[in-house]
Amino acid sequence: MDLPELSKNEYDILRILWKNGRQSVREVHDAVQPIYHWAYTTTKTIMDRMTEKNLLSRESFHGVYLYRALISRPKGLARFVQFFADRILELDTATVVSMLSDNQTLTPEEIDELEEILETFQKKERS
Repeated sequence: MDLPELSKNEYDILRILWKNGRQSVREVHDAVQPIYHWAYTTTKTIMDRMTEKNLLSRESFHGVYLYRALISRPKGLARFVQFFADRILELDTATVVSMLSDNQTLTPEEIDELEEILETFQKKERS
């Protein structure tokens, strides 16, 4: 199982799509604009690149492209959890996942999926 390499920008766009479902570039842009102060074309370029990387799908709906996440929220989080656990907190990933489960930012199903993804990834790295 390969964990996607995500920039913070890409992760923030995915967060919007995980929360709201299918969105147009305009809707995503309006959500990220207060944080990043990007031009609309920057948001569109990032989302088009994410589509090329198979992180997003794009479909036409009445002449407007709607984008949706192709990766699950736990899969998107896994790389960040691993980095945060290893390099920032110097803890094992299970401890960090436990922290996430305590503050209820993820559903129980998402926590199970995240644990499974990280366990599989760690086994792959050790071999």
